[in-house]
Amino acid sequence: MSKRDYYEILGVGKDAGADEIKKAYRKKAIQFHPDKNPDDKQAEEKFKEAAEAYEVLSNPDKKARYDRFGHAGMSNSGGYSGEGMTFDDIFSRFGDIFGDSFGGGGFGSFFGGGQSRSRSRVNKGTNLRVTVKLTLDEIANGTTKKIKVKKYVACKECGGNGEKNGHSSKTCPTCNGRGTQTRIVNTIMGQMQSSTTCQTCGGEGKIIEEKCTACYGEGVVTGEELIELKIPAGVSEGVQLSVSGKGNAPRRGGVNGDLLVVIHELEHEDFQRDGNDIIYNLFISIPDAILGTNSEIPTLQGKVKIKIDAGSQSGKILRLRGKGLPDLNGYSKGDLMVRINVFIPSSVSKEDKTLLHKMQESESFNPKNKKTESIFDKFKGYFS
Repeated sequence: MSKRDYYEILGVGKDAGADEIKKAYRKKAIQFHPDKNPDDKQAEEKFKEAAEAYEVLSNPDKKARYDRFGHAGMSNSGGYSGEGMTFDDIFSRFGDIFGDSFGGGGFGSFFGGGQSRSRSRVNKGTNLRVTVKLTLDEIANGTTKKIKVKKYVACKECGGNGEKNGHSSKTCPTCNGRGTQTRIVNTIMGQMQSSTTCQTCGGEGKIIEEKCTACYGEGVVTGEELIELKIPAGVSEGVQLSVSGKGNAPRRGGVNGDLLVVIHELEHEDFQRDGNDIIYNLFISIPDAILGTNSEIPTLQGKVKIKIDAGSQSGKILRLRGKGLPDLNGYSKGDLMVRINVFIPSSVSKEDKTLLHKMQESESFNPKNKKTESIFDKFKGYFS
């Protein structure tokens, strides 16, 4: 697949100056930042693509070589080649352009951390995990659940930044608010730059002079939230759903973690589940099995009547198509499998015994030389 033109990626012309290129890159980086687009692979690729373009066009020598030879001129150009850059490479190498050109704060300041906060990535709270119990009827139709979740929430006294009255911090003197310390080493390949977390401020870019008395400088306190969960139809035991932003609040600002909802399926008094199919055990008497009958059975959609053919054997399966559970993706529905069980009483009356003895003498009830359905035939019928 051919590479896109670097000017096209940043949306600038070939006559664009350094400031215009820097502003264009800042706009693209904010738009496709991974913390703003979680689990979005397309946004991640565009974020890296923009960094690759800026890495070339912000360097006068590389820009001149690219203008003359295009992408072919970027091979063995020294330093970063653009391709294969990791997020750490991008944040450590280019994150400071936000502070240098737009008033401090780096990526972190744009995403809500404040001007003195300059983490290259957004501080995110931890995820929470809860288990929700569902009946088979709720799974069949989908449902809405309201649950109370105990979690860390942003402190209202300080607004979540951990500072007394919300304003009692100063810029870290060691890193000048960037949260990182940069070291440049001269090598035979040219100057190499590495970045490490500032040891003085722990990467926050600021130092709290007076801590909030409500949260003791943490920015979070214990609280609870009533959360409404919309459960789609067709979920099953162990399925995990994610609710973005409903987890714990982070220490001293950032974005909340996620709420992970694990499904626990309750047993049904009538049905057993087999994937999207459900199984119902129907018990019939010996006379009904011999003579045939009509029987009313429950389904997830209400009661229905089915016909039991004369001579039905115990273990026979009747399939009611479309009476099972919906697929989670909504493409199809399972079936209701009715398993026939001929009821054999453990004790009978004296009169019944007399009738049974007469039946024993009848050729109709003699199983000898009778052709019976094999187990293989039963399974073949089950899947037909």
